[in-house]
Amino acid sequence: MRNKNFCWLLLLPALLFSTAIFAQDNGASESLMRSNGKIYVVVAICVTILLGLFLYVVSIDKKIGKIEKDNL
Repeated sequence: MRNKNFCWLLLLPALLFSTAIFAQDNGASESLMRSNGKIYVVVAICVTILLGLFLYVVSIDKKIGKIEKDNL
């Protein structure tokens, strides 16, 4: 019973925020950023952040694997 209540608790904010997302007009800002060339800067920053996070996770995984191997 607790898991069912928890699922409803997570579903309610998701439904409320999804209506706010659809209410925004992204077409005008997207075309403005694309015409100025700023969309490529945003994409480059997002890719850089994701690549950094991926490399961080891989390095942590290697360190944990080494620690586990040494303890066995």
